[in-house]
Amino acid sequence: MFDEYELEEHIDYWYEGLKSDREQFVFAVTENSGDVAMVLITPDRTIYVNEEAREKLSEFWIKAYENNINQLIPMMAENLANDIISVTGVKMVSPNQKRRWVSLRP
Repeated sequence: MFDEYELEEHIDYWYEGLKSDREQFVFAVTENSGDVAMVLITPDRTIYVNEEAREKLSEFWIKAYENNINQLIPMMAENLANDIISVTGVKMVSPNQKRRWVSLRP
């Protein structure tokens, strides 16, 4: 049985990255023997796990959830297929801010 708390050892590292990069949140997805776990961390260090994390992500991306997830899934699937925890830090733009798309791949 997969234990989502397997991600716990990385939370401090991801939280420090969130702060130093001034992100609104960071989320990570992992897979083990077909079981998937997700964690989402906010700047106040609130931690959401699995379904709560997915629900919080959909709240943050209320108008763009489906589009954003569809853009991230290929990269996430590639990471998971290579036994890499897929980690995404997110900065959100205000509606008045000029938007610029950047590649998710190095």
